[in-house]
Amino acid sequence: MPRPHSSRTSGRKSSRPAVDYRTRQPASPYELEVLPGLEQVAETELAGVALARDIHGLRFWYPGDPERLTRLRAAVAVYRVHSWDVPRPRGLLGNQQLGELLSYLRGVVEYGGHRSFRISAAGKESAVMQRLAEEIQRGLELPHDPAEGELVLRLRPEENGPGWEVLARLTPRPLSARAWRECNMSGGLNATIAYAAHKLAGQRDEDRIFNPMCGSGTLLIERALMGPYDAMVGVDISESAVECTRTNLKAARKEIEVARIDALQTGLPPRSFDLVMADLPWGDAVGSHRSNAALYPAFLTEMHRLTSKRGRLCVITHEIKLLEGVLREQTAWDARELFQVYSGGHYPKAYLLQKR
Repeated sequence: MPRPHSSRTSGRKSSRPAVDYRTRQPASPYELEVLPGLEQVAETELAGVALARDIHGLRFWYPGDPERLTRLRAAVAVYRVHSWDVPRPRGLLGNQQLGELLSYLRGVVEYGGHRSFRISAAGKESAVMQRLAEEIQRGLELPHDPAEGELVLRLRPEENGPGWEVLARLTPRPLSARAWRECNMSGGLNATIAYAAHKLAGQRDEDRIFNPMCGSGTLLIERALMGPYDAMVGVDISESAVECTRTNLKAARKEIEVARIDALQTGLPPRSFDLVMADLPWGDAVGSHRSNAALYPAFLTEMHRLTSKRGRLCVITHEIKLLEGVLREQTAWDARELFQVYSGGHYPKAYLLQKR
């Protein structure tokens, strides 16, 4: 089964951090974990981090305080990387290697404040991995929680070298588990997907943005955190969804108009919006294939009425065959695929539609 992707380029050894010539601070290697399909979005965002250097895909070096890295929005998580010239994990139990490993992990724990740890590696139930977990627990005085440990440790062989590397997640929770998300709803959109959809649909300060079927407000909040826009409105037919969105908006300290309204019967005048962002029902946690077969064509018709002359409509869905079939039968929109992503056992696609 596909897993969140991370780039593996061994490059410089991480056992001796280099000094960054610009800041005169020690630089350490890091690696981003992203949802498969969003690698390019994450790489583009990483390229905008001023002090990141020696970037190879999602692997890079960064000096000093990594706080800036924890504000990346396209990544699921960020890991600090350390490698050792040992042929197998057993080598990490040597006195020198174990001391270096514990020192490395203490630095990560001091930064992130983790309260437990777990090991993610092939053969994690082996005697060697169990002993390694015992030594880490003893050395760090940190409980080993194999299921929910906050400090995630990934062990794997170097891709282009003879040794092994240990990746330690900087934060107790994934970056994708946003601090503003105080209310969750079944079928809620992953925040990194929402960020990517906004970036690829086009971020414009002058946009009037509409989010129909807003659910828990992920698309609204992610856009509000990205920067200026002219106006933004969210609606949902469910009162509980509207209240959930308002709870999350309050946590995010953002003021956005949200109302309990049927997205297909808003009563709003034509051409009210420049961009519509929609996470349509996927037919499992929300909606059904039968109801979606009626909803999707009606939705495209109404959004065409509500968008401006050069308006855009971004649609995210797992009902790929249904949507593509509806698109083939209509003449009002031109559509192109933005990305397909793996998330939570699904492979949703995002499409950008523009008026003909």
